[in-house]
Amino acid sequence: MKPTILLTLALLVAPATAFAQNQNPGPTHGGSGIIATGAELTLISDDYSFTEGPAADRRGNVFFTDQPNDRIVRWDARDGTLSTFLSPSGRANGLYFDSKGNLLAAADEENAMWSIAPDGSHTLLARRFDEGGVNGPGEFNGPNDLWVHPRTGAIYFTDPLYARDWWTHRGRESQLDGQHVYRLDPATSRVTRLTGDLRQPNGIIGTPDGKTLYVADMGGRTTWAYDIAPDGLLTGKRVFTGMASDGMTIDERGNIYLTGRGGVTVFDPSGQQIEQIDVPKGWTANVTFGGRDRRTLFITASDAVYTLRMSVRGVK
Repeated sequence: MKPTILLTLALLVAPATAFAQNQNPGPTHGGSGIIATGAELTLISDDYSFTEGPAADRRGNVFFTDQPNDRIVRWDARDGTLSTFLSPSGRANGLYFDSKGNLLAAADEENAMWSIAPDGSHTLLARRFDEGGVNGPGEFNGPNDLWVHPRTGAIYFTDPLYARDWWTHRGRESQLDGQHVYRLDPATSRVTRLTGDLRQPNGIIGTPDGKTLYVADMGGRTTWAYDIAPDGLLTGKRVFTGMASDGMTIDERGNIYLTGRGGVTVFDPSGQQIEQIDVPKGWTANVTFGGRDRRTLFITASDAVYTLRMSVRGVK
């Protein structure tokens, strides 16, 4: 999440259910063929304060966060209705489903990682890094975005420092020695630091074969690609593109979707831009594929959520 455009916490909670309201002019086409013929960007709702973290379950339903209002909203893939799934939600930001159907959340109200069961109950996974900090162990800066390794189930997450107005349990300064990417082993709860040279890691996504991880460094204005070694550590760091990203996703062709000011920018696996999807909001925070056939691009942007029909499928 880009904190400078975070809107003031709404005094009234937005309606829990909404339907697609209207359509906006279609996206800018780059001739890639990844957007379905005749598809238009569709506004689903703009009844929120700041939307983030879309993640799709096995049925294609998409869950996303309205962080200032401290809730997780569910979009139904069958009829497009919206309903509140969980509130309060730990000020959840990034979301991702694990193989058991639990919704993993970067819950930065208390700088934590949560696992949320289908009934809404949650389990604390981690909130501290005990192997090193400024003065020893310390709380995370504020877990932001995450991805789950398809084979091992390990959770890879970014931990930038965006001081929050709602923090009451700690100060606004980092307790750690920087802003890093971490790996959480769900079997042992061990947290391992994976990077040490990024300024402000944010968006993160991996390939479905579990071999490559993409990490966007907002502070360095670069998205990096890494090889994931057999032990889960990162090697072979290389520039993917000279653009950072708030949230990220990937399609079946290996194309990477980056977000930020202006909309969604799509790059092929070599790092060449192939598409620009214009979104009429000041900031596009995140993106994922949902719907029953995983061909609906679901976009969270400022106070709104949009969909766009695609000719390619998303992958976990």
